[in-house]
Amino acid sequence: MSTPAKTDPKAPKFLEIVIKDHEGRVWSTAYAQAKEFSTGSVGYYATDKATNPESAERYQCSMSFTLIGSKPAK
Repeated sequence: MSTPAKTDPKAPKFLEIVIKDHEGRVWSTAYAQAKEFSTGSVGYYATDKATNPESAERYQCSMSFTLIGSKPAK
């Protein structure tokens, strides 16, 4: 894999992501791990299931956070 064009040495290994509705009810707490993507960019990735606290219906979600400017030049 290519070396990222940019990194963030002060970035943590994990991010805690809390998903809430507009009234502050928590649907899910996910943990995003640091990741090097197949494009060579770096950032974080998480996947989780969230539950609507009102209806108990479940949702699947995935999130990626990419460090802007980290994709290697071709």
